[in-house]
Amino acid sequence: MKKIHKFVLKSYLGPMVLTFLIVMFVLMMNFVWLYIDELVGKGIDGAVIVELILYSLATMIPMGLPLATLFAAIMTMGNLGENYELLAMKSAGMSLMQILKPLFIVVFFVAVGSFFAANNLVPYSNKKMFSLLYDIRQQKQSIEFQDGVFFNGVDNLSIRVGTQDPETHLLRDVLIYDNRNTSGNMTTMVADSGYIRLSDDKKFLLVTLYNGESYEQTRNNSWYDKNNLRRSFFTEQNGAIPTSGFDFARTSADMFSSGKTKNINELDHSIDSLEHLVTVTTTRSYEPLLKEQIFQEDVSILPVPDSLKMDIDKKAFKAVLYEDSIAALDIYERKNLWAQARSAAASSRASFTWDEASSKEAINQLNISKVEWHRKISLPVSIIIFFAIGAALGAIIRKGGLGMPIVISVVFFVIYYIISTTGEKIAKEGTWSATAGMWLSTFILGPLAAFLIYKATNDSNLFNVEWYYNHVKKFVDPITAKLTPIFAKLKPKKRNKQQK
Repeated sequence: MKKIHKFVLKSYLGPMVLTFLIVMFVLMMNFVWLYIDELVGKGIDGAVIVELILYSLATMIPMGLPLATLFAAIMTMGNLGENYELLAMKSAGMSLMQILKPLFIVVFFVAVGSFFAANNLVPYSNKKMFSLLYDIRQQKQSIEFQDGVFFNGVDNLSIRVGTQDPETHLLRDVLIYDNRNTSGNMTTMVADSGYIRLSDDKKFLLVTLYNGESYEQTRNNSWYDKNNLRRSFFTEQNGAIPTSGFDFARTSADMFSSGKTKNINELDHSIDSLEHLVTVTTTRSYEPLLKEQIFQEDVSILPVPDSLKMDIDKKAFKAVLYEDSIAALDIYERKNLWAQARSAAASSRASFTWDEASSKEAINQLNISKVEWHRKISLPVSIIIFFAIGAALGAIIRKGGLGMPIVISVVFFVIYYIISTTGEKIAKEGTWSATAGMWLSTFILGPLAAFLIYKATNDSNLFNVEWYYNHVKKFVDPITAKLTPIFAKLKPKKRNKQQK
């Protein structure tokens, strides 16, 4: 048994590692394709890009393991079945569960490792990845000029270059509009040629111009003063313009905190805090409604009790006239009274609206935290379910290689992704609980995995087309035999009617 188990483990581990690397490569290419526009043209160091990709790959491990497990299981069991090795094991008296026992143990440890990766590695990697993406987004595009097109990458500065030499980087027909002066003065510089580049620390724009003119327009604040225009000529002019955003500044990863950057313990603390906040804000927001009144009574407006609100015995009610306290006031007092009432109502309404918004935001954050909590457990469990599905399908189909296993793996993973994404969205909206939303795919695929394992254990002809054809034929043939004489008798009658 030990030799057979070693053989099965050897047959599985190779495809498992290979498929995991392939899946991670595909996920990495999807990540690069998603953020390629933000990485190109900013002169970012290659080490920073590699660091970003590594952090992104770390966050994809819990998602890549289920697909790799499914693919490897189908491929391994399909190869064993296609080469009649699985049949030989069963002929030796081994059941399918005995054959899969060492693989289930390995997959269990893979699921445990996936949980620790999702709980410890992924939050740390998400923090680093979010901080790097933020720093990359904050960095401006590098200094690149296009012939005849204005470059506006520097604040309050517009530069147009006629032509440029790709080898010497000499710029010709240079035009610069400088609006950096806070008083409103504008400087225009025209030069035959020059060099414009960033300093080594990327904090200054170094400008060197040859054979040009400078125009400075002075704008006066007084209406009676005329604007002055000064013109000067230069053979060579050098300048250093301060810039910002071109250097790559690193931001602390601790500034980025969300459900994706927390482990189980931190999520538990966040959930407890948010539940308390939701209780407080909801109670504060809907307290007037719970008391059967939208706005609380303000006795400071009308200190005299209203006779219309007196407690009356309904059984002994008779037609009695009660004096309204408002009617006793004069017009000026009534006007002031209504103004105070409207002001108090507006204040209460504003407070109610603010509390309602705070409550909704707290509920939204609470739902997100619960979703992330369940995600860390549901993904490792999905590894075991996917392995069971893949092993059963491979034993039933008995087709190895890359063709059929890839197709089946992609189909099942797409189904899982659609179900899990739908459940996650519904859970975040608060329509379902986080437990129901995040475990929806498990509730659906779990019984399917058990059914397929049962069919594979009993050597079911689940995907045998000929088996289905024979059973359908056994059902259809008797019906066809009975209907054929009837249709045969009806055909001559139709012909005779046509002849008549």
